[in-house]
Amino acid sequence: MIFNIQRFSTHDGNGVRTVVFYKGCPLSCWWCSNPESQSFNYSFLYDKKFCKNFEDCMLIEPKSISRSSDGSLQINREQIQNPENLKNTCISKALTVSGEQKSVHEILSEIEKDRVFYGKNGGVTLSGGEPLSQGTDLDELLHALKVRKISVNIETTLHVAWQKIERCIGLVDTFLVDLKHTQKDKLKKYTGGNTSLVMSNLIRLDNAGVNYIVRIPVIPEFNHSETEISELIDFVSTLKNAREIHFLPYHTFGKEKYQMLGLTYKMGSITAVKHTELEPYIALAQNKGFKTKIGG
Repeated sequence: MIFNIQRFSTHDGNGVRTVVFYKGCPLSCWWCSNPESQSFNYSFLYDKKFCKNFEDCMLIEPKSISRSSDGSLQINREQIQNPENLKNTCISKALTVSGEQKSVHEILSEIEKDRVFYGKNGGVTLSGGEPLSQGTDLDELLHALKVRKISVNIETTLHVAWQKIERCIGLVDTFLVDLKHTQKDKLKKYTGGNTSLVMSNLIRLDNAGVNYIVRIPVIPEFNHSETEISELIDFVSTLKNAREIHFLPYHTFGKEKYQMLGLTYKMGSITAVKHTELEPYIALAQNKGFKTKIGG
């Protein structure tokens, strides 16, 4: 299941890229800018300000969608029986369904439309969610892209079993590895993740001799301090083949989606991190010999 295919992207790798966003992630990061990507199933976003009270959605899902006392929709997302039937029902786009089942053939068809623009440096980036959490369809897609000689990057948290990473070696040109923290308790609290799993997987990936880039999201109250960033950089410096670190500043672009999904945005009113705040971290990484960049 995917939730978006972004064409003509100039991020998440070199050149012009097609970015395929998979649904489903083992982590639940407080700052996630695509919270609809966390669930492996359909997600339902409702924006009250666009609602025209046509109530077509209530006709399709009378047991799970009703009108509340303030005039907005009350949605019991867990009880929705026919997600596909809700798609394109709301002509005002107040209620949208995130998630679409696409075959490998259908994804390849979308990729082929952009192929002429890739040139020498462009290609495909698989994102999410967590692409490596997907099933055998991912293997099939990677093999098909390899046959077509299309460059592939994967954005990954490495928070999966090593076997899921190992199956991609030789099929992926660059792993874009999201490394968040070295402290067990902090990562568990803010993401639900396991530092040992991520760090051990990164060590094994490094030992495999593949090409990868470490990307550190800089998040206030989580790791936005010289002590915590230094610990991350020190760990990366122990890896034999690490050459590059990208710093991803926290932003609030996805904040409104949480309310639309019926979720709480746990970062509260914390403001975005300015690029100037990253300068000390850039210096720390460069002093360790790393090539650096702000953004993906």
